Amino acid sequence: MGWIKRNLFFVIGGILALGLLGAAGYYIWASWSNNAKAFDDLTQVVQNLKSLNDQKPSPGNDRNNNIQNAKDQEKQLRDWLASSANNFQPIDPIPQGQVTGANFSGALQSTLGQLRHEADAAGVLLPPKFDFSFTAEGDRMTFTPSGLGPLAEQLGEVAAISRILYAARVNAFDGIQRVRASDDDASGQPSDYIDYRPVTNELAIIEPYVITFRAFTPELAAVLSDLATAKNAFIVKAVTVTRADNSGAAGPVGGDQPSGMPPVARGPGEFPQPASMPGMMPPAAGRGGLQTVLKEQLLHITLEVQIVKLLPSTPPKS
Repeated sequence: MGWIKRNLFFVIGGILALGLLGAAGYYIWASWSNNAKAFDDLTQVVQNLKSLNDQKPSPGNDRNNNIQNAKDQEKQLRDWLASSANNFQPIDPIPQGQVTGANFSGALQSTLGQLRHEADAAGVLLPPKFDFSFTAEGDRMTFTPSGLGPLAEQLGEVAAISRILYAARVNAFDGIQRVRASDDDASGQPSDYIDYRPVTNELAIIEPYVITFRAFTPELAAVLSDLATAKNAFIVKAVTVTRADNSGAAGPVGGDQPSGMPPVARGPGEFPQPASMPGMMPPAAGRGGLQTVLKEQLLHITLEVQIVKLLPSTPPKS
């Protein structure tokens, strides 16, 4: 005790030093634990970032946020779909509403009769007993129930296409082909149908048709223009043009030429020499006034047309 009294300050200083050393050790241990945890967290963040950057597509970085860019582009796409809806107006089925065998049969007969009357009023020739591809259904009173809805849609679409030809004043409407929509079509004429099938994707159903008619180039241009500007989504996939003689038979135009005849130039601004054009009248020698250079031929035209029918829209994902 005497030594402690003589060295009291030393003892107190030692005790304080030991306390400070213990506190420092505890601080170092706690700091080490925190650092280890922080290091583990940082390692996890780095691994997550590396994993995200390795994804395809990558979410981007602080300067290029690909996730936000994707959301912005999705919004732009949906805005465009909403604004372009006026160009994808559906064609009304015939009849509208609930379709039964009785009301479809009546609507079919009425529509076919109206289309024949409109063709006569427009001066458009039709084949004898032309049923607009509905020969199999023409005399039926009962139908396969599952096929009534598709048949009503096709009847409305055939009527819309026919009226575009009438508005263009084509010379003759030779035929229209559609896909088989019902078991009732099995008994129809093969010339009424095409072997294609409708295509369905995430946005729409694409229904194909093949149309044949005879016209001159101004009427063909009018048909294509009306299809392009219609509120219904018509897509012309292919146009085949041949020359129709007076009997309605088709001959080649702008394709394979008869033997010995020079080819006809088809590029813009390219015109063959007058002597190489079929149907051309030779200039009259020794006569004044304008000379007949080209006599336009009646054309036999086949159009492959698709109708785009949008599916019901789905709400955007959050």
